[in-house]
Amino acid sequence: MASTTAADHADARLGTDVTPIHYDLTIRTDLKALTFTGTAEITVTVHEPIAHLTLHAASPLVLEAAVLGSSQLKTESARPAEHIRVDEKKERVQITFAGGEIQKGEHKVGLRWKATLDDSMLGYYKSSFPKKDGQGKAFYALTQFEPCQARRAFPAFDEPALKATYSISLISRTGTVSLANTDVESTKHLGAGGAFPRTELLGDQFFSTETEKEVVGKTVKTEGKTETVVNKEEQDDAEFKDDWEITRFTPTPKVSTYLVAYMESSFTSPLTGKTIPLRVYATWDHIKQGQLALDTTAKILPIYEEIFDIAYPLPKLDTLVASDFDAGAMENWGLITGRTSLYLWDPKKSGLQAKKGIVSTQSHEVAHQWFGNVVTMEWWDNLWLNESFATLMGEVIIPDRIEPSWRVHSAFITEHLARALSLDSLRSSHPIEMPCPDEETIQQIFDALTYSKGASCLKMLSNFVGEEKFLKGVSIYLKKHLYGNARTQDLMAGISEASGQDVGKMMDNWLSKTGFPLITVEETGKGIKVRQNRFFATADAAPEEDKTLWHVPLQLLVVDSKTGKSKVHSELVLSERETTIDIEDVANTTYKLNAETCGVCMSSPSSVGSHRTLYPTSRLSKLGAEAGKGNASAFSLNDRMGLVQDATVVASSGYAKTSGSLELLAQMKGEEENLVWQEIATGLGSIVSTWWEQPEDVREAISKFRRELFKPVAQRLGYDFKETDDADTTELRTTAISVLAAAGDEETLAEYRRRFSTFIEKNDDSEIPGDLKTSIYSQSVRFGGEKEYEKVLEVYQNPPTPAHKSSAIAALCSPEKPELVDRTITMLMTGDVKNQDMGSFVAYLGRNRAAKRKVWECFQENFDGIMLRFKGNFSIGNIVKYSFMTLTSEKDAQQIEEFFKDKDTSAFNQPLSQGLDAVRAKAKWLERDAKDVEQWLREHKYLQ
Repeated sequence: MASTTAADHADARLGTDVTPIHYDLTIRTDLKALTFTGTAEITVTVHEPIAHLTLHAASPLVLEAAVLGSSQLKTESARPAEHIRVDEKKERVQITFAGGEIQKGEHKVGLRWKATLDDSMLGYYKSSFPKKDGQGKAFYALTQFEPCQARRAFPAFDEPALKATYSISLISRTGTVSLANTDVESTKHLGAGGAFPRTELLGDQFFSTETEKEVVGKTVKTEGKTETVVNKEEQDDAEFKDDWEITRFTPTPKVSTYLVAYMESSFTSPLTGKTIPLRVYATWDHIKQGQLALDTTAKILPIYEEIFDIAYPLPKLDTLVASDFDAGAMENWGLITGRTSLYLWDPKKSGLQAKKGIVSTQSHEVAHQWFGNVVTMEWWDNLWLNESFATLMGEVIIPDRIEPSWRVHSAFITEHLARALSLDSLRSSHPIEMPCPDEETIQQIFDALTYSKGASCLKMLSNFVGEEKFLKGVSIYLKKHLYGNARTQDLMAGISEASGQDVGKMMDNWLSKTGFPLITVEETGKGIKVRQNRFFATADAAPEEDKTLWHVPLQLLVVDSKTGKSKVHSELVLSERETTIDIEDVANTTYKLNAETCGVCMSSPSSVGSHRTLYPTSRLSKLGAEAGKGNASAFSLNDRMGLVQDATVVASSGYAKTSGSLELLAQMKGEEENLVWQEIATGLGSIVSTWWEQPEDVREAISKFRRELFKPVAQRLGYDFKETDDADTTELRTTAISVLAAAGDEETLAEYRRRFSTFIEKNDDSEIPGDLKTSIYSQSVRFGGEKEYEKVLEVYQNPPTPAHKSSAIAALCSPEKPELVDRTITMLMTGDVKNQDMGSFVAYLGRNRAAKRKVWECFQENFDGIMLRFKGNFSIGNIVKYSFMTLTSEKDAQQIEEFFKDKDTSAFNQPLSQGLDAVRAKAKWLERDAKDVEQWLREHKYLQ
């Protein structure tokens, strides 16, 4: 697999000879021509004499002219550019000005450029929505600059540490809504043409220069004129009248380039008493569904202010809901942006999961307004400072305060800890603090390790020092680095100051090393022996890979056999390879390591961590019997979740037999808690997705076991969702019924057919609950035919809510009929699927046993086109990985490697390696345990 060399990375950063102070940006957007032009005056400090000025600029931006002046400019002292040299690979432009060297001191740089508004979802790009009259599409333009895409919209010093203030002006046709990071300072009518305002530096001469541009070895001439092109038919088009205005916005505080953006409710600050306006912007067809995002913002902003003891610093906070968006959401300062599926909610149609997603997404992005925007990581290797903290605050601490019934602290075990450990168990894992020598590496670290493992470490640290001291330390950190940049040690210093503990030392291995430990338990005559080794998804750590020794809090829970009372021994810490612990009459005593599944030792200043636990087979059965008592068990909700997760993961990884985990699950039929059942469903789902090419009778036996477990739960709860249901009841009903349908339960499928036929015949979906929509749509198409497929295609093309669209995507990828699978795969390459939806389609197709190999074949056949279409996008890594990662044989892995061996994989090395590791892990699981599972199924009468 080809990749860039160390030499290519040697000068990835611009250096510190020049630093920006202030940008005056003016952008003129033409939504008819779908182009934009721009001018800038950038005030810079030159620290040492330089021969030329270097800054970032990338396609589609074309720099047309440049001029240099002093900060106290006299017109006659302006120095025009003699050469503009563009390095397309490094996305830089080098400008040499007349008059020789640029001396130390403060200067102003004038720039002019032009570009198209493309549909790349990068930089400054276009998005579309249907016109109200139904006749075609209308367009708007928005930005996505993280991590390194501001340079596609304006020439910039595009690195997080090179902060500056911004004054933004937007020129647009009269009647257009213009938004930016701050509030509007003034709006001025320009009239026909929408000409750029001239300044002393950017005078008339600047707009008529001829510039020589060198593009990596070849020289081209470009005319430096700005022209307004008005087509004759434009004069009669009310939507595109040639009448323009300029909107100026108030200056920003110091901000990194990736947080700049151009584009009613309010909250009163508990710290300043100021009332801050809050708004959500969406297209006409979506705006009614924006209330939840707005209400959430109003609830959480004062909580954040009180926690951080720092007032929200900007005069407003807007949220723009985008129809085309690459990432999930983006924390632009004062102007959050995000995709419709994560911001729009209809209380009658969307369901609980959609509501949870919106609350956590907006809370995550609002956390960034301080943690990332007020204080920014110094370089991308510390991205975790931004994202891990926003994950912990936005998806756990804050939602718990406004929606305590959601039990988000327990749900964290499934939603984040499990995701993090799953990825961290692969050889292709990376440390939370990962070196970022170039832009392509930066783009690939927005993954579960940066978000979820980092958040897990912060959560453990919070548990260790106490949440109050933890948050006090965060406030200290923010105040010390206000409007500046910071690194990990700065955060640790703040928490250490607040807690009185040296937390930096304690956290070092968890942040700087890859992987986590497996704690193996061996029962002896006197108690237990515990040993730590690095955990791998393939159970094959080599000696050189198993050198790290973690400080592991054992959190040993022991139940007194006489009194029945439980005690957690928090003083026990494993910091060596192995140790022994005395437990009287261990064979007849109930015990469990990692009490509460938090991995935190509350009394030892040197221990913090996450791990998996491997028990002897005989103990696993006893643990299952105790856990099977449900809420009457000595094990808490978190303990039972952790037991199920550990048992299923250590089995899939090869440290134990899968039959042992099945035995544990079989004993948990009396469980009542939603979150435990979610873990059970996930564990069994892993077996189903790996055993997809095993004999049909084996697959049916696994389905029979699933039906036996979940049928009583569904019968107890029924199919009807009630307004009085709490969150757990709603989710458990959804899980149980969805599992039964996927496992082919005929009673459930008959109910699905009845409800979906009403939808087809009467276009009435009132009997399809929001939380079962994905399951009903998907199973109806899976077991149905053309008419079911056509109906969900209709929903995809005209969705009442984003949740409907998401469900329709899942369904379109679910058919078993080959011709319907082919239709969906054809859609991917014909433009019928939006770029932002491509990753979802590929992922869902990869879960369909009738489509797994077809989607991988499609990817190979269209590789060049896909690479061009998604160049620079966040989604390219996932598209690559999802196209093959559900395959399950060593032969598949070898063919994947063969395909990529002569390709440039530098833009997706990390997800490619992760996908290959996942294929090999599943292949080894099958090699080890296919017969073991078959034998267990026979012994328990699921397989004849």
